[in-house]
Amino acid sequence: MDLRVLEYFLAVSRERSFSAAADVIHISQPTLSRQIADLEKHLGKQLFIRGSKTLQLTDEGMLLKVRAEEILQLVAKTENEIRTDQAEMTGDIYVGAGETPGVHYITLAASELKKKFPQIRIHISSGDQADLNWQLEHGLIDLALIFGDVDEENYISMKLPHEDVMGVYMRNDDPLAEKEKIRPKQDLKNKPLIVNRGSGKELIPGLPLSRFHVAGTYSLLYNASLMAEDGIGYVIGLKDIIRTEGTDLCFRPFDPEVKAKMYLIRKKQQILMRPVELLLEEIEKIMQ
Repeated sequence: MDLRVLEYFLAVSRERSFSAAADVIHISQPTLSRQIADLEKHLGKQLFIRGSKTLQLTDEGMLLKVRAEEILQLVAKTENEIRTDQAEMTGDIYVGAGETPGVHYITLAASELKKKFPQIRIHISSGDQADLNWQLEHGLIDLALIFGDVDEENYISMKLPHEDVMGVYMRNDDPLAEKEKIRPKQDLKNKPLIVNRGSGKELIPGLPLSRFHVAGTYSLLYNASLMAEDGIGYVIGLKDIIRTEGTDLCFRPFDPEVKAKMYLIRKKQQILMRPVELLLEEIEKIMQ
């Protein structure tokens, strides 16, 4: 499959018109139409539903759109890595991170690194552990900042000296908000809980999630906070990720206290580009 044809396909999917896409990528409409027709023939699937005024992606077209974006992103990342000028020290660093103030270890280290090498660029994307593991496995990020246990068989980890307190976000007018701390076994029994989709089988270590009523899941906490604010349920999350001052929400920690440990991980057998190595060195300096 030609990368150029994937770029043509993405242009058509964005513009939803062969003529508009042809103008954007500066080729003739007949040539573009023929390229897409050849791609559909090669795949044996129809990619677009051709309407009177606009195009719509089929299910197979939607899948190809997602994969094509990933492929071209990985190609661009690989080209940048190969072109990195070791003498001038330029290049890109890609880090995926969960929502936590602990990201400051990355940003402070990146700030120090850019003082020495201004041409280095750092890109931080947000996601939960499922997102980050997938991106790491597919080479879309160099490092991932995660919570909880690390798969030591497949990843090299660096434990960061930061722990986030776990607890519950809820409405200020909820009866549980009168408590200073929440005892999960007693206080959350039969309550509608909204948990991170990567929670696995435990609400907190040693407490099976199967004992509770899960009303929903989330990947990033901001949207979950809206669910709590609108009364859908009690959100299980980390303290200080959502600012509750001046809102209808409050946060209450668990009793006994539960803290989430934080690790910076990378794939084993991964060849690190020099900018990534330098970032790791700066993080170690900050930790010391």
